[in-house]
Amino acid sequence: MSERFDFAIIGAGMAGASLAAGLAPHGRVALIEAEDRPGYHATGRSAAFWTESYGGPMVQPLTTASRPFLDQHGVLTERGALTIARADEAAGLEAFIAEFSALGVRVEAWDRAQLEQRLPGLKDEWRSGAFEPDCCDIDVAGLHQLWLAQGQRLGVELLCRARLVAAKHGADGWRVTLADGRELAARVLINAAGAWADPVAQAAGVAPLGMTPLRRTVAQLRMDRPVPSTLPLTLGFDGSFYFKPEAGKLWLSPHDETPSVPCDAAPDELDVALAIDRFQTVLDWQIDKLEHRWAGLRTFAPDRLPVYGFDPSARDFFWFAGQGGFGIQTSPAAADLALALLLDQPQGTVDPAPYAPARFR
Repeated sequence: MSERFDFAIIGAGMAGASLAAGLAPHGRVALIEAEDRPGYHATGRSAAFWTESYGGPMVQPLTTASRPFLDQHGVLTERGALTIARADEAAGLEAFIAEFSALGVRVEAWDRAQLEQRLPGLKDEWRSGAFEPDCCDIDVAGLHQLWLAQGQRLGVELLCRARLVAAKHGADGWRVTLADGRELAARVLINAAGAWADPVAQAAGVAPLGMTPLRRTVAQLRMDRPVPSTLPLTLGFDGSFYFKPEAGKLWLSPHDETPSVPCDAAPDELDVALAIDRFQTVLDWQIDKLEHRWAGLRTFAPDRLPVYGFDPSARDFFWFAGQGGFGIQTSPAAADLALALLLDQPQGTVDPAPYAPARFR
């Protein structure tokens, strides 16, 4: 006879772990992970920052609403984010500052002299910037472990090496079959599978939403000088790069978005070379060594907004996916929103309507 659960969550990364911890007081929860350990894919490969403009104005409410939880649990470290622009991008940067300022985000317009103070060796073409003083680094592993530990204390059953093979809905809920032969029953099936969100839906007989995994590359560089710990997260206004300090080294990305099948993503040497080439147009620093490189998959719905809610065409199938590159920084608010929908509780401060899967049906 199959074990019975109230909620079966597919995927034990940040999304699945946060939701499992919240649901545990309200029923029996199975947290199902295909890999040997939770958080192996996107969660374990994040560039680890919280900044309110990242993801755009429709994601900002989730990011802002997540800040109190992240502060309370001590997983943030002050960093600051600086978006830099060339002279021909000045009008666009002004619009960026105005848009996010109107949303209540602290954004300061910086001139060339201010940029030089925080970015020594800045090349001449960079003329202005937008500084977000509230940007922080996130202890991603600490946050993920916090939710896993909370879930464990409350009785969440974590099943690793348990890839979903099939799920079928019947009169008494979902019957879930795993690759190791185990079977379980659940009242609600929750899809928090990241890059595998559409394949999980198809395994459950639910129409996919058109989720697209996109590869993102990061390189760790040792420079010819210690990287100042005060260096802000620095982003190109055109979206072609970002970099930040990490333990005296530099983390650098070309902000690539290469479509991929769901997989254990590996960096492409061309993307690493592109990142370095773009960095060398920003600062005059010399690179001593390329120490490490990695890649992860960021998965987006067609409109690049997350998908939270019950599928209107499939009974008791809940989407918690499509969180792109902002899934870590929005995770507390996203979990709260999903809990309210799953438990039919009053909504919080973030309107769930823009993220409902019904928009695609």
